[in-house]
Amino acid sequence: MSLSSQQQVLKESFQLHMDAEARGDLDTTMATMTEHPHVNHIPTMVGGLGYDAVKRFYTDLVPTGKFFPKDLEIVPVSQTIDEHQLVDEMVFKFTHTSEVGWMLPNIPPTGRRVEVPLVVIVGFKDGRVTHEHIYWDQASVLVQIRLLDPKHLPVFGIETAKKMETIVSEHITKQ
Repeated sequence: MSLSSQQQVLKESFQLHMDAEARGDLDTTMATMTEHPHVNHIPTMVGGLGYDAVKRFYTDLVPTGKFFPKDLEIVPVSQTIDEHQLVDEMVFKFTHTSEVGWMLPNIPPTGRRVEVPLVVIVGFKDGRVTHEHIYWDQASVLVQIRLLDPKHLPVFGIETAKKMETIVSEHITKQ
């Protein structure tokens, strides 16, 4: 299925936004957003509401290298785009060798491997980002860096990401 021209604009706009974050380019990151954006990392409640708060959020994390881990690998699972919103489902993989300020704020590096399914919901207005809502299973992340003992809890670690990748792999080969 091909994307409409409007969907393609949203996809390209979000890619520009993500690339700017990855480069630590604060000006371009903010230029991809509207005048009144918000960012909310649901499990940690980290982000910002309004242009100045979002800019402070990115200023604190993006240029300092606390946004994306150095060995980050993103495995795409699915992407859904309509005329005003994009939903990206992925497996987010990294080694916790530096603080990841939005996922593990104020948690010193543990050197542990983290692999977790993650969903990003991005809203747009006139081709610019209005909001990002990011969801992941924080309990799974905390199990993987050994800050949470799953022994008597219904939580899992890296298995959640492995199951997602297995399901996607098997689903694609059967289509």
